[in-house]
Amino acid sequence: MASLRIRTSSGDETTLDPASLEQLAGGLRGELLTPDTPGYDEARSIWNAMIDRRPALIARCAEASDVLRAVRFAREHDLLLAVRGGGHNIAGNAVCDGGLMVSLAAMRSVGIDARGRTARVEGGATLGDFDRKAQAFGLATPLGINSTTGVAGLTLGGGFGWLSRKYGLTIDNLLSVDVVNAEGELLEASELENQDLFWGVRGGGGNLGVITSFEFRLHPVGPEILSGLVVHPFEDAPAVLRHYRDFVAEVPDELAVWLVLRKAPPLPFLPQEWHGKEVVILAAFCAGDMREGERALEPLRRFGRPIADVIGPHPYVAWQQAFDPLLTPGARNYWKSHNFTWLDDGLFDALVDYAGRLPSPQCEIFIGQLGGATSRVPPEAMAYAQRDVAFVLNVHGRWEQPAQDEVCMGWAREFFQTTAPFATGGVYVNFLTQEETARVRAAYGPNYDRLAELKQKYDPDNLFRLNQNIRPAIPA
Repeated sequence: MASLRIRTSSGDETTLDPASLEQLAGGLRGELLTPDTPGYDEARSIWNAMIDRRPALIARCAEASDVLRAVRFAREHDLLLAVRGGGHNIAGNAVCDGGLMVSLAAMRSVGIDARGRTARVEGGATLGDFDRKAQAFGLATPLGINSTTGVAGLTLGGGFGWLSRKYGLTIDNLLSVDVVNAEGELLEASELENQDLFWGVRGGGGNLGVITSFEFRLHPVGPEILSGLVVHPFEDAPAVLRHYRDFVAEVPDELAVWLVLRKAPPLPFLPQEWHGKEVVILAAFCAGDMREGERALEPLRRFGRPIADVIGPHPYVAWQQAFDPLLTPGARNYWKSHNFTWLDDGLFDALVDYAGRLPSPQCEIFIGQLGGATSRVPPEAMAYAQRDVAFVLNVHGRWEQPAQDEVCMGWAREFFQTTAPFATGGVYVNFLTQEETARVRAAYGPNYDRLAELKQKYDPDNLFRLNQNIRPAIPA
């Protein structure tokens, strides 16, 4: 290997000599990539095409020992360090310009203990990897709604999805983790060991170390569940939104109904004349008995004059992949998000207004229903503090060409500002873009100062800074 110029944590550059590079490469069971190595561009590419960064080095780790070596190397040479799990995070912190990228993308094993109802999941696994293995035994844990999302990033920010009202957030089902800390040591964290670190990783993002392995609690789910969509004409949106609000206020924990406003994709169950037109979509999921679910959903399904109703039995794995075609990699993505305890009429007016002038056919606004089990955990129990949230709104700005950046991002920002008076002021940290560092404190609320103290204990030099960063507390 030739000598290599690489960025340090301060933003300066240093030169790595061939002997140091060869020592690192020789100690890895995986690969060490440079910009001239085959596979480099694939390894640096992530879900959001707005992020186009070029690390000087990529350590493609094959096991936890590779992560240890790479983190020690970054610390020894004071390198700018990025950590990639699934590479799906909207902010793009998985990859850096000019520094060292530690990639866990090849570490995707999932082990299921069906008798004990637990899963051991490596840091590069996706939701699809996890769901397929767990569903072989009729088991699952609350995850997200897109199968290509990484388990690691989802979990470290809190994690929520279709099962959350019944079984809580992803972190509520986390039993232990293996963590490579800033010293390059492998620690276990759980309720019994390194309890403070375990508190922090449950919602604290990647601030406290690299998680090489997660242990989750599993629940009986599926393999078939009741789920599906009810699609309404956009002209009926005001009435549908208000009926949705009234309906979900009374549903049991087993039910979750999400709301999406967008242009209709060319789905086979929609009449062709509706393709490309604005619609209101209700996405329903039942985590319990399907017959009881059908009875509970009946008032939702009989309301209005829907274009389509395709609620019925579906394989759980298939439902977890149902929205994948709308979230494929390679598009430009920009999000803005709010939390709500109540859906105000003024919010509905803004939804109808902005959904009626989507700047791209792929843009959408969704509202995910939480509450239920997610609200029964004290906010101080773990780093994630947003336990009063009943609804999470996310604006999915999504388009193909850089020339559309200004109009699509402007639309999302305007909608965000218009709806801010109806929101709590808090936010789900996984939905923050790279420009929203000022909102990190709002994501953690009363838990921020404790996280800063943990950062000072476990990463006082802020080696793990490419994330929604919590700076180390200044020692008294």
